[in-house]
Amino acid sequence: MTILIKLFLEDPQAMKCDLDLKVKILEKVGIYSSRFGISEPKVLLTTREVLDMPKEITEGRRTSAYKYLGVSYLQHNLVFVNIKKIPDDKTLENTIVHELIHFRFPYLSHGKRFNKLVRQGLAGKNFKPYRKRI
Repeated sequence: MTILIKLFLEDPQAMKCDLDLKVKILEKVGIYSSRFGISEPKVLLTTREVLDMPKEITEGRRTSAYKYLGVSYLQHNLVFVNIKKIPDDKTLENTIVHELIHFRFPYLSHGKRFNKLVRQGLAGKNFKPYRKRI
């Protein structure tokens, strides 16, 4: 496949993975992790990075990760932000917050309460660090 055809087939709306974007994402992950009282996860930005991880780490959402805007691998403190599917800064921010809310509230699945927490996180709310109930 020639380079021109490959460029034509790529999503023109998608963000391009460059150093500035990586730094921007890592900064946002750091800021939100601090606000949410969680340790900062390792961040993967391409499906190639997901596939390069050991299979036991990305098990369950390994070959299907490309379908999603983001994926949380809670047991390994790892998050995948699929920049090829993210069209703009607002979607990027929403995806980062969404995935980090999974880390802060691991017992909570998608739903009204989860979405409310994402909105609160985007609005700047700080959360106390997560503690398992005894």
